[in-house]
Amino acid sequence: MLTATVPVTAPRPRRRRQPDTGSADGGNPDRQSPSLCDQVFSRLADEIVLGKLLPGTHLDEQDIANRCGVSRTPVREALKQLAATGLANYRPHRGSVVRSLTALDLDLMFEAIAELESSCARYAALRMTGPERDALRASYCQCQKAAHDHDMELYDRSNREFHALIFNGAHNPFLQETTGALRGRVMPFRRNQFVNPSRLALSLIEHSRVVNAILAGDAEAAGREMRAHLLSARTAAAHVAGSGPAAALAIS
Repeated sequence: MLTATVPVTAPRPRRRRQPDTGSADGGNPDRQSPSLCDQVFSRLADEIVLGKLLPGTHLDEQDIANRCGVSRTPVREALKQLAATGLANYRPHRGSVVRSLTALDLDLMFEAIAELESSCARYAALRMTGPERDALRASYCQCQKAAHDHDMELYDRSNREFHALIFNGAHNPFLQETTGALRGRVMPFRRNQFVNPSRLALSLIEHSRVVNAILAGDAEAAGREMRAHLLSARTAAAHVAGSGPAAALAIS
C-alpha cells in the first residue's frame, strides 16, 4: 500500500522557467523544459487566475512578447490556448481579451471534471494493464518526491502525468477525449492551488488513496476517491482564484 508522508513547511520559491533548449533529456520530468508557447501560456494563465490580469484586459501580442522576452509567434499560440481553455475571448480585428469567469462557472467545471475523472478511475481499476499500473506507481513516486522537495513546478508536471495515466488507463477513447478537453480548461486553476504547501500535502494523500484503490482493482473505491480528490481541488482552486488583488473570479 502506498502512503504519503510529506513535511508541511513553507514552499521554495518557484523556479524561473527557462527557454526550451531542445536538449535531449528523454522523458524525465525533472529535466524536460516546456516550449516557449507553454511558458507564455502558463505565465498568462497564472496572471489571470490570480487576478493580476482582470476581465476585459486587452492582451496585446507585442506587449506580452516584450514582457516575456520572446517573439510574437509563441505569444500568438499561447493566446490561442487561452481562448481554447476559456480564459480569454478572441474578437476579430480587436485581438484577445481576458474573459469574465464567475464562481459558478468554476464550480460547474470542477463538478463536471470530478464526474468524468471518477469514471476514468473506475474503468482504470478494471482495465489497466500491468505496465500501466507500474507507470502509475512510478508517477505517484515522482509526485511524492516533488512534494517532499516542495518543488511546485515538478509537482504540477507530475500531477498532470498522474491524471493522464488514469484516464488513458480507462481504455475508452471517447471518455478520454472528453475528459482531456475539459481538463485543459480547469488546469490553470488546478496548478495554482499548489502554492499552498498544505494543499500539496493533502493532494499527495488523496493520490495515494486513488492509486491504492486502482491497484487493488476496487473500481467503486477508485471512483469515490477520485471524485473526493477533485472536489477537494475545487475548494482549493476557488480559494486561490479569489485571493488575488481584485480577483478575476467573483468568488463569493
